[in-house]
Amino acid sequence: MSTFSDIFKKSFLEGFSGSNITTARILVTLLVTCLIALYIFVVYYVAAKKNYYSKTFNISLALISVITAGIILAMQSNLVISLGMVGALSIVRFRTAIKDPMDLIFLFWSISTGIICGAEMYKIAVIMALVITIGLFVLELTPAGKANVLLVINADGIDAEDEIQKVVQSYTKKYRVKSRNVSKDSLDLIMDVKTSDEQKLLKELMAVKGVFGASLMAHDGEITV
Repeated sequence: MSTFSDIFKKSFLEGFSGSNITTARILVTLLVTCLIALYIFVVYYVAAKKNYYSKTFNISLALISVITAGIILAMQSNLVISLGMVGALSIVRFRTAIKDPMDLIFLFWSISTGIICGAEMYKIAVIMALVITIGLFVLELTPAGKANVLLVINADGIDAEDEIQKVVQSYTKKYRVKSRNVSKDSLDLIMDVKTSDEQKLLKELMAVKGVFGASLMAHDGEITV
């Protein structure tokens, strides 16, 4: 007489039977995944900033979807494979630096597409692709606020600092001295400023007695001085 435990084990193991994984099912899943992966490839090519675009990364995005879909299909077919995949993937470490935060969106999009298509939820994958695309291009149109810039000033001596700060204060609502390097006969200042009159600010600074150099540099907020 079969016990409840035997019945549960039998039904559980039958749920991982590979009999339902037919060749047609595999081909349909991989074909749909390839089409959506190609769509991700095109969207990334159009949306990525040219300075950060990497063709190899874009190719990887497309192939990750297909590989993930294959893994999900394999995990559905056999309990041993599914447990082995969990153990194998848990020790994988990716150490490639992400140059642009936008790449993370495409990376998760690619992986989630493979998972969803591997589970044969194609409608969700297609709708998600359309929503993400609309979101990317709509949010890209939103105006960005003017970013702070680094103001680098070189002067003959420390006596010019008070006059320099007066000029900077007159052209900026807020500024912060990030670095002050003083030697016997020179002063180097680096300030974090936000101004809409960059040319006038530089012109006024160069008119200050003792100042022989002034420059503005854009930064992404990760510079430490």
